[in-house]
Amino acid sequence: MIILDSCPLSLVHYFIQYTSFMNKGELVEKLAGDAGITKKQAGAAIDSFTEAVAKTLKKGDKVTLVGFGTFSVSKRAARTGRNPQTGEKIKIKAKKVARFKAGKELSAKI
Repeated sequence: MIILDSCPLSLVHYFIQYTSFMNKGELVEKLAGDAGITKKQAGAAIDSFTEAVAKTLKKGDKVTLVGFGTFSVSKRAARTGRNPQTGEKIKIKAKKVARFKAGKELSAKI
């Protein structure tokens, strides 16, 4: 069992050190290599994709890539929380959040 310091950044450092993830730069390199295009073109394609998804979600619509998954918007209700530093009760406003549900093909590949 790993015990982290009380510093909130220690959790971030733990995940960076002990978990594996792909950042945008690595995704651009992978896409460019696989598709035989330049990194600039791959970066533009990723930017275009993320912008299209964001605009569609902002309108309240879903984005579905068959086999890959569905991006959608979900509403979180207002709720009462606690300030972690003081323990004081605080009101958290209602908000919309982006969701992603993996499709069957993606789930099978994982």
